[in-house]
Amino acid sequence: MRILLIASAFNSLTQRVHAELRARGHVVGVELALGDDVVRDGVARFEPELIVAPMLTRAIPEDIWSEHTVLIVHPGPKGDRGPSSLDWAIHEGAQRWGVTVLQAVAEMDAGPIWASVPFTVEPCGKSELYRNEVAAAAVEAVLLAVERFAGGQFEPEPLDYEKPDVQGQLRPYHTQEYRRIDWRADDTATVLRKLRSADSQPGVLDEIDGREYFLHGAHVEDELRGEPGELIARRTGAVCRATTDGAVWLTQLRARRRPGGPATYKLPAVTVLGELAEALPEVPVKPFAASGRDTWSELRYREEGEVGYLEFSYPSGAMSTEQCRRLLTAYRAAAERPTSVLVLGPVRDFFSNGIHLNVIEAAEDQAAESWENINAMDDLVEAILTTTNKLTVSTLTGNAAAGGLMLAIAADEVWCRDAAVLNPHYRLMGLYGSEYWTYTLPRRVGADQAERLTTEALPVGAVEGLALGLVDRVRGGTAAEFQGWVRRAAAELAASPDLADKLLEKKRWRDADEDVKPLAQYRAEELARMRRNFYEPDEPYHRLRREFVHKVCPTATPEHIRGEGRLVGAEK
Repeated sequence: MRILLIASAFNSLTQRVHAELRARGHVVGVELALGDDVVRDGVARFEPELIVAPMLTRAIPEDIWSEHTVLIVHPGPKGDRGPSSLDWAIHEGAQRWGVTVLQAVAEMDAGPIWASVPFTVEPCGKSELYRNEVAAAAVEAVLLAVERFAGGQFEPEPLDYEKPDVQGQLRPYHTQEYRRIDWRADDTATVLRKLRSADSQPGVLDEIDGREYFLHGAHVEDELRGEPGELIARRTGAVCRATTDGAVWLTQLRARRRPGGPATYKLPAVTVLGELAEALPEVPVKPFAASGRDTWSELRYREEGEVGYLEFSYPSGAMSTEQCRRLLTAYRAAAERPTSVLVLGPVRDFFSNGIHLNVIEAAEDQAAESWENINAMDDLVEAILTTTNKLTVSTLTGNAAAGGLMLAIAADEVWCRDAAVLNPHYRLMGLYGSEYWTYTLPRRVGADQAERLTTEALPVGAVEGLALGLVDRVRGGTAAEFQGWVRRAAAELAASPDLADKLLEKKRWRDADEDVKPLAQYRAEELARMRRNFYEPDEPYHRLRREFVHKVCPTATPEHIRGEGRLVGAEK
């Protein structure tokens, strides 16, 4: 079936729906909702049999939904309406929520219901919930709705608030009035709900030392205490702020834009606060002592028998120069431990998205910081590639892209949750790429597929990644269920009778590959291209990075995601 996705952005959910529908044999195109005429032109060009809107912040024109079936994905249960569904769910402490696929009509979110799937609201930020539980429910609901539409017999259910399973309601926009924190009255649980309901957008507007900031990235602290509202500590870029009965960590801040001033964007909290944060006591948590603590730590290490687990977690999956260096230090220490298998990756959400574009944008010398960041990533990948005393496993519970995905495939094995979306390319940021991708990617998928993946620049679903050889194992389930499977599979791998033979074979092929072409040569060739990307004035990287960081709206749908329309030669 020819399915057109109309979306306000080609975000993680839109990418996953795109990958899932393509995997089922549908011809899929994308048109960004950049204006009614743009959408009309996209529909006329593609001639869809069905239109699906996975993520939309504006209404579909009436002439489109009256002529085509348009299915809207709404992140709320039956009857829920309004633009702030998830914000309200988290703010009010809902334990169960849902995703509903409904047909577009004149009244927003009030159309006939094609599918509705419930999910558990995990205690995390809105964006993390959206990429995990919401996305899983949304994909299930979309696939069910598409199947029902294709069957031609299903009658969508009219919205009827008299029905017992229709429990949602029309809710207002979740303004800062509802989000405001009273640090001298709100307990930790309340503060966390308010902060998490605003993550990653729009953040909670608050005041620190007489200036206004939007607060992002909230995590509980189990030991530190202070006067409510007081900043009491810092750690790896985050600051800790006391509540009435505890404290919370804030990983990122965004200064409120002053009238006529430059645009602002999210950065590590310590960077934004400058001297105010630097004056706070540094309270580090060592990765090898972090497990068991209920506190913010970007790195944690634990062991279960012969298996070591090095867990990391970075906001938006971006890794700055300093974060790469800290992870490298932890990795080297973990590699020296008396284990036979080392598992790498977070327990939830992003694996990694590569270098930290926001931190680079804020640097005085952006080209120099880009260079430092990519070299720090390369150092980390090199350490993984040259580890021969144990088997390494990357676990992709969530999405990975660009250098972050190349970091993952540096491991001996890559285990992937079926919900993960993979983006094995750099070109949309105007970069050639490094992280030894010219060695690892062709080795996994072959030279032809590596060329296709890096130039086509389309998202790859986990199942497709398995078929290509990009990943080695795929398992379904929630993030917690996937992690349970990882523990069992890693223990089996460590107990395997042929483990010693695998390690010996690993060392042999690493030595053989080194004789054919040293890793240093791959790195030098990649970095020569990257240096031009960073330092040559006619390269597009700095413009593309700036537009990404400042969320500049595109003026047209990128050609690589539009798909072929019938009017340009696609088969009828």
